[in-house]
Amino acid sequence: MPLPPVIFEDASIIAFDKPSGLLVAPDRWDKQRENLMGLVHDKMGHGVANVHRLDADTSGLLLCAKNKTALDFLSGQFQSKTVAKKYHALVVVLAAEEAMKVIAPIRDAAGALPDAFNVELSLGEDERQKGRMRVFKGRGGKECASEFTTLEKFGRYALVECRPLTGRTHQLRVHLAAAGAPILNDPFYGNPDIKLLLSDLKRRYKGRDDEKPLISRLALHASELTLKHPETKEPFTISAPLPHEFEVALKYLRKFAVGIRR
Repeated sequence: MPLPPVIFEDASIIAFDKPSGLLVAPDRWDKQRENLMGLVHDKMGHGVANVHRLDADTSGLLLCAKNKTALDFLSGQFQSKTVAKKYHALVVVLAAEEAMKVIAPIRDAAGALPDAFNVELSLGEDERQKGRMRVFKGRGGKECASEFTTLEKFGRYALVECRPLTGRTHQLRVHLAAAGAPILNDPFYGNPDIKLLLSDLKRRYKGRDDEKPLISRLALHASELTLKHPETKEPFTISAPLPHEFEVALKYLRKFAVGIRR
């Protein structure tokens, strides 16, 4: 497999646009599974190191350092939580009766997803399900906070900008599910039976028998990082464009979905 597209590169850093489904580092249970850093080390040498991680199913911006000085400087910013991270997610807005069953349902006065909302729920590993996280009430878990802005509403779907203030595993996925707006196609924390189909949006759609979802992967994309450059020490921002599947899904939601508001 070739390296993913390079978004930005200079003497000290390189940023990749990681596709959904590709691990960043070797899997704990399957060491033979292909991963981004294995590809990087094969083609660029072991001097290049990742300074943060993304879930395998999340696409988007993955930043690497090309030398130890840059690695130490960038890693320090992630550890001190001074890096501003921005993600975009397509979520499924649960109906009011469904939302009342989740941990921390968030709705505005009209029963819709608010234009802006925050989630602060402690997270930790789910002892009953390997590789998953869960909300902890009271003792246990680690403090976790996320900010969300609803950019566009499409009836039961919405495009949400996500800004994690901490860096826990599956943080955005669990927080959105707990708020009653799980990410589309999330097999762990959402409803895998819900598919975004053009036939559900467009009247008199033909070809329903062999129809495929408009987007079939986890609808979460790491869009932007803002941090200080290891050489200039000045703030800079790197962005990753939305994947093609995302753009196609948004195109048809904007054209046909009921209840759109931009």
